[in-house]
Amino acid sequence: MSSMCCFLVIEFMTDLLIFHLHAVMLMGTLVYGIKYTLPEYMCTFLVAGGVSVFALAKTSSKTISKLAHPNAPLGYGLCFLNLAFDGFTNATQDSISARYPKTSAWDIMLGMNLWGTIYNMVYMFSSPTGSGFEAVQFCREHPEAAWDIFLFCLCGAVGQNFIFLTISRFGSLANTTITTTRKFVSIVVSSLLSGNPLSTKQWSSVIMVFSGLSYQIYLKWRKLQKKRKST
Repeated sequence: MSSMCCFLVIEFMTDLLIFHLHAVMLMGTLVYGIKYTLPEYMCTFLVAGGVSVFALAKTSSKTISKLAHPNAPLGYGLCFLNLAFDGFTNATQDSISARYPKTSAWDIMLGMNLWGTIYNMVYMFSSPTGSGFEAVQFCREHPEAAWDIFLFCLCGAVGQNFIFLTISRFGSLANTTITTTRKFVSIVVSSLLSGNPLSTKQWSSVIMVFSGLSYQIYLKWRKLQKKRKST
């Protein structure tokens, strides 16, 4: 909720500066005592640093006006709130998978969606600021909107399978790296397709990001080779 609200006062690209990669590592270390290796920190620095350079190099008038908006501190505050909860959630998922090996990806997915549904239903239909009844009435008056909402939820549920499978098998840090890279690649491709050439700084940030990802892939490959030799 805080992530969606912050987009009202700051631009999406600015939200990427509040890196989820750092949040996952920080919360995992502070709350659950998870230890990361120096190469993992290096990969995170390259990916996060590259996205940061790319964002800072973007100086469109729309970006400048949004950053100068009087409500920008509220947007940054909401981003930090989202950062803290997101990092804690990912670290907790790693902890659950480690403490309870029999817990599957779908068990965690069911638990999160079930409790999220309960909390949202209580807020929407019992809070004075909730709009649950208005939403139901709107869907009754516009059945095509209800169908679109159903398809949106269905696509989200299918996508969540891949997210939770990635978390259960490779950890939340790998999942966060994938999602951050996906956002970054989508922005780069969108800029190129819209005819907006990238500056030298932005191209250097692209090199940083993919260098970090390539190094991470190499470390995974080397670790796999060591396991094969030991067996």
